Amino acid sequence: MITSYHIHTKFSDGQNTAQEMIEAAIQSGIDEIGISDHYVLTDGPVFDWSMKLDGLSDYFNVLNQAADKVRSKINVRYGLEADFVPEMTDRLAETLHDYPFDYVIGSVHLINGACIDGSKDYWDALSQSEKNDVIRTYWHMIARLAKSGIFDIVGHMDLYKKFGSQPTIDVSEDIMIALDAIAKAGIAVELNTSGWHKPINEAYPSAMILKGCHKRGIPVVLTADAHRTQDITRDFDRGCQLLQSIGYASRAVFENRKLTMIDLT
Repeated sequence: MITSYHIHTKFSDGQNTAQEMIEAAIQSGIDEIGISDHYVLTDGPVFDWSMKLDGLSDYFNVLNQAADKVRSKINVRYGLEADFVPEMTDRLAETLHDYPFDYVIGSVHLINGACIDGSKDYWDALSQSEKNDVIRTYWHMIARLAKSGIFDIVGHMDLYKKFGSQPTIDVSEDIMIALDAIAKAGIAVELNTSGWHKPINEAYPSAMILKGCHKRGIPVVLTADAHRTQDITRDFDRGCQLLQSIGYASRAVFENRKLTMIDLT
């Protein structure tokens, strides 16, 4: 069973419509596709890579219309990639409760209001000490994301490395605390293959972090973070090989916010 759950459309920062992504998935032989556009709930301005704050009803209408056309050809799962913003936790939980999602990916893109994966210039402007502080803060937020009870999948862990920035201090304890929180919450992490096509040239998260996930029994989802039709299953073979080398033999699928395990391949 081939699934691809981290898919963006024109509703946020994708290049194609939901219908186009779904049709491309059918053509490529996928059994189940999940659309998961960006949703960033803040008190500040709306980011141009996120859907409008009042856009969820329209989003579901579009997904329903697209799914209705292909019911006999592919399973369409209704997802969302929602940012974890600590001060907005309660409001986000209330907002998501009103919609029939199959899964919600929780991601951290924002640290102190700045987008950590938006530009290399952001990192170049920081001292190494400041970079270390941002990275430690990132892992503290991942732990809080897991404890919030809002999310089903943790998105692209160690995203901060996108442009090559790495800590010069030992953050292994911070990472392990975050992984413990994820394991306790009973949620999944994704192996996001898009990192192989970023300056860092490494999937999210690193093999070391995936080993920590496997040790704790944390379920994994294989995703491509596709923003265009040709990337829906990009590097899935490579991702499967990495997961198998770590010891994974199964992966997670979702329906109505419930996780089920199936064979990895």
